[in-house]
Amino acid sequence: MSFLRKERLFWTEALAIAGSSLPLVLPRALLFALFALAVAIVHFDTSLPDLNIELTPYEVVGGVLSVLLVLRTNVGYERWWEARRLWGDIVNRSRNLAVGALAYGPDDREWLNRIVRRTASFCHAARMSLRGKRGQEREPDVLDRLVGRDDAARILAARHMPTAASALVAASLRDARDRLGLDGFAFLRIDQDRTALIDDIGGCERILKTPLPLAYRVEIRRILILFIGASPFALVDRVGWMTPVVTALIALPLLALDKIGTELQDPFSRESLNHLPLDDICATIEEDLLHLLEPPTPRADE
Repeated sequence: MSFLRKERLFWTEALAIAGSSLPLVLPRALLFALFALAVAIVHFDTSLPDLNIELTPYEVVGGVLSVLLVLRTNVGYERWWEARRLWGDIVNRSRNLAVGALAYGPDDREWLNRIVRRTASFCHAARMSLRGKRGQEREPDVLDRLVGRDDAARILAARHMPTAASALVAASLRDARDRLGLDGFAFLRIDQDRTALIDDIGGCERILKTPLPLAYRVEIRRILILFIGASPFALVDRVGWMTPVVTALIALPLLALDKIGTELQDPFSRESLNHLPLDDICATIEEDLLHLLEPPTPRADE
């Protein structure tokens, strides 16, 4: 990457609004700024008592608060990264399952087409399940296109859609074993990848259903509000009428760290900042698997 391109990327990301927490935390920062303005007005009114407080307690509390916010952000990122690793494994397992079926399965085009498409449907069922959707926003068209209307309806009607999609793959394997002569060893090897997909979606559901403990979130936010709210009393004698501006500048990064830590807790929802690109991941899996069904292109020298 050239120097100019790196510089352009730096400033583009630094000034970007999309994907930033700034629009989400700016109203809260402005609220603290208004409170700071009220403190300044009272402080400079000679008929009212002096509101200034020494700076030392804020330095101590600010250091503790910063550590807590960084720890919370790190916990959120660990959840996000674990979710990405699990979806990376879903990609790999889906490919392995399809390749195993094509390599070791019976030479029956109808069966191969069915199991590959059923395998591709798993990621879509997992994505819809994690986002709490059952066919909204034209989602049924995705499954209809892959597995047909009957199997799509079966997946969408299931209590747990990824399990239903996995059961269809298992049914195809059982059909090949009983009717088409699939070797027992190959059956077990291919089925390992199918069961691993269920393990991966289980890991994703653990992340989804186990947010950061409420007591931890409550205490951090209480300390955060008290610290920012008390800051004008330490600033007003030092920066004067700039107290609202300085308070807002202090509040923005602290509120942003708190918001980022919250948003990273749910890496699957489209409404979260920097959510996992599940639509793109599923599209990649589907394209890769369906491409395996296409006949190989002959070489030019053949």
